[in-house]
Amino acid sequence: MDGMTEKDLIYTLALQNVSNIGDITTKKLIAHCGSAEAVFKEKKHNLLKIDGIGSITINDLFEPYHHKAAEEELNYIKNNQVTCLYFEDEDYPEKLKHCIDGPVLLFQSGNIDLKRQHIISIVGTRKITNQGVAFCERLVEELAVYNPVIVSGFAYGTDITAQKAALKYNLQTIGCLAHGLNQIYPKVHKKYVADIEKNGGFLTDFWSSDVFDKNNFLKRNRIIAGLSEATIVIESAERGGSLVTADIANSYNRDVFAVPGRTTDTQSIGCNNLIKFQRAHLLSNPLDVPYILNWTLEETKKPNVQKQLFIELDEDEKAIYKFLKEYDKQQLDVIALNCNMPIFKVASLLLNMELKGVIRPLPGKLFELI
Repeated sequence: MDGMTEKDLIYTLALQNVSNIGDITTKKLIAHCGSAEAVFKEKKHNLLKIDGIGSITINDLFEPYHHKAAEEELNYIKNNQVTCLYFEDEDYPEKLKHCIDGPVLLFQSGNIDLKRQHIISIVGTRKITNQGVAFCERLVEELAVYNPVIVSGFAYGTDITAQKAALKYNLQTIGCLAHGLNQIYPKVHKKYVADIEKNGGFLTDFWSSDVFDKNNFLKRNRIIAGLSEATIVIESAERGGSLVTADIANSYNRDVFAVPGRTTDTQSIGCNNLIKFQRAHLLSNPLDVPYILNWTLEETKKPNVQKQLFIELDEDEKAIYKFLKEYDKQQLDVIALNCNMPIFKVASLLLNMELKGVIRPLPGKLFELI
């Protein structure tokens, strides 16, 4: 139970069980009274003074069945070694603490460590295309050097693609579930549970007794968005749960990335719209992510990265690379003049180098090394 006494947990669970009291109101009540236990011991007329608390809710609060339900859930927690994270605890995910509707309680399985880690969420359609799979796998592979935690929803399609890629490159990965820890959906993904719990795990704010419902997925998405510094949408149709996650991430003032597609691609409409309406950064190269999020590698890792780049570059590209390394960002005509090449050739080389993830264009027709 990490940081909470059994008594604290019982009262918090009982408070959670009250109808019409969500996470925002629960936090208000706890802040006003000092603890979950104190809420149940407060006079009704004092509770009614709290904004958003009505008499129906107050009368329901004092029904004894909430404590009975809490005791049953506590038995499940104890019998299954579930870790409970309280929103005021030190171990509660730091970024989620800043979300107004973040869960009061999170239930955790596995070996999750979010301290001093880059955390990104990767989401998208369940009907991911082959191109989407390829980009998702390349994204995780190229970001692996930064050792990010990969968060997703453990669903079909994009979610499981991202989480399998994380396992492949030995990255910590977290599945956010839309149900209690007593079940796995979809059942076909049970074969991945043990590997994920070895290097990561699962999080949910649903009880073991909660009824499985499709609306749970939308509620779950706030955790995916809230845990992470950025949410990446690989593919999405015009409507879909991943677009809801992107909207939530935007509401939390987090970065959102979307992979563009052709205007005729059904599974790219949602991503293209996010970019068009400036709700997401355009993500065309995996290295756009560390650049925009301002991630840096330790100095010891940089020489290896640079050595690998030269294997991929031809002689003319190497000349441009060396010039930009010495003189920082430069305009195309300056690069052409100093490298003694025609402008049309340098333009073509710069495009190739951009596609290889070596350089990036900047406003004012400038180019710089990544």
